[in-house]
Amino acid sequence: MAMALQEDVRRSPRERLLEAARELFYAEGVHRVGIDRVIERAGVAKASLYSTFGSKDGLVSAYLEEYHERILSRRRAAAEAAGDPVSAILAVFDSMAQDFKRPDYNGCAFVGARAEEPAGGLVDDATRSFRADIRALFWDLCAEAGAADPDTLSYQLQMLYGGGGEAAKLDRDPDVAAAQRAAVETLLRASL
Repeated sequence: MAMALQEDVRRSPRERLLEAARELFYAEGVHRVGIDRVIERAGVAKASLYSTFGSKDGLVSAYLEEYHERILSRRRAAAEAAGDPVSAILAVFDSMAQDFKRPDYNGCAFVGARAEEPAGGLVDDATRSFRADIRALFWDLCAEAGAADPDTLSYQLQMLYGGGGEAAKLDRDPDVAAAQRAAVETLLRASL
């Protein structure tokens, strides 16, 4: 117990606030969770939140930015480890399938946050940025694979990516990944 407490003290208030936000916002939603719960979970003073992030919106923005970088890095690493562009596309979906198996899997953080927000604003901007980066990853891989129309194929892959993630969340079934991968393989065979 003392060791865990020492680790908490060594981590900056920023790290602790982001970790608390990541856990609470992902599980329950950015609007359902108030800053008092985040501060309590992080074990920091309210002033730390305001001096570090400026506001709850600043914390939400940092949470989504961290999620964006973490997920995109994971997907890119999976693609880079594959031997060829087609295998790389499949590896992106295999990486996603690993997420479906996590007991705390609650879908895409952007979908959750965006469902709580009206159009426009920082959540909408963050969501568009994440989706653009996922689509760009697919576009690059489709072009490398020799797709005649990488624009259309990358868009179709992005739809399968998002749809599979939501199906795994809503159905609480990590085996959705097998159907998602089969659909991707069929699409790639038809398109390449």
